[in-house]
Formats: sequence, C-alpha cells, structure tokens
Amino acid sequence: MGPVLVLYYSLHGATRNLANKIALGAQMQGAEVIIRTVPKVSTGIDFNQQAVPESGDPYVTLDELANCSALALGSPTRFGNMSGAMKHFWDSTSSLWLSANLNAKPACVFTSSSSMHGGQESTLLTMMIPLLHHGMVISGLPYSEPELHTTQTGGSPYGVTHVSLQNKPELSQDEQALCIAQGKRLASLAQKLGQK
Repeated sequence: MGPVLVLYYSLHGATRNLANKIALGAQMQGAEVIIRTVPKVSTGIDFNQQAVPESGDPYVTLDELANCSALALGSPTRFGNMSGAMKHFWDSTSSLWLSANLNAKPACVFTSSSSMHGGQESTLLTMMIPLLHHGMVISGLPYSEPELHTTQTGGSPYGVTHVSLQNKPELSQDEQALCIAQGKRLASLAQKLGQK
C-alpha cells in the first residue's frame, strides 16, 4: 500500500498545522505518511520559483500523487475557494485524470480562514470537486466525533477547519482532536479499500 499523502498550501502556518495533525492521526493508524506542499504562483512575468523550497515541506510531484493510497488536501480560504496556488497545481493533473490514477482512492479536505465566516464550508465543498472528477472517494468527518458537537473554533462534517482570528495559527484542542480523527479515518479507509 502506498503512503497517505497530506498535501497543503499555507502562507501563515495555520493550514500547515492542520496538515501536521492530520498526518499524525494517519500515522497513529499505522499508515506511512508523506507531507507535501505546492509552490506559490505569481502574475509577474519575471517570477522564478525555486525547484525546491528554501524551508518547510518539499513540493509534491505528480508521481507522489499518483502513488498515494489516500489524500488529505488542504488550503486556506480565498474568497470561499481554494488558493490560486493549489488550484494551479490541480490544473496540472490532467495526465492522472486520463490514466485514472486516483480513481477509488479515499480523500478528505481541510481549510483555515482568518474569520468565523470566511467561506470555510464553501472552500471545503469546492475543493472536493476536482477530487470527484478524479474518481476519488470523499470522506467527511462524522458527528460521532464529540468535538464536532462542542467546538467553538474550527470543525465541520465536510472536513477539519481552523479559525485563525488575529492571524494566530495555533490550533485549539478541539481542532487538534478533529484533525487526528480525520487522519485516522482517512488511513483506515485506505487500509479497508486495500489501495496500492
């Protein structure tokens, strides 16, 4: 079975923190996990992106995406949708779509915003669309997770979230618990589906 891929984009650290806790949950379920990010995009003609980031997680490759057993996809909210950097990456995945490399693999989504009503749920729902086009099996987060009933910060049945009020990327206890639960659920689904 291939690794669980936790793929995210983060500018201020909140989405990266969610990614790391989801990865921890998948590892606790016994899965091999790789954490990757995507490069920034720019409208500048002379903008040159380095092939390897100066710090942080490596950039994802199409081979890593094709060979994963499951995917956790995360992005901050940008006007109720995923970031341009993440959308740009997904626009480059046509070869995987043509070969059905992601078909029947489980996936989940996660996001963060800097306000309570910053478009988190619409971001989660729209992030699912390219995954559905790839034939992935979308996993939400069930209300059997008690923190979904009590959280006053982030949390959603569509996927874990973080509310970064005053640009504070630290996750609440509820957000951390939900991330770990989502990672465990994703890894468990990959194991049950027997993806290679």
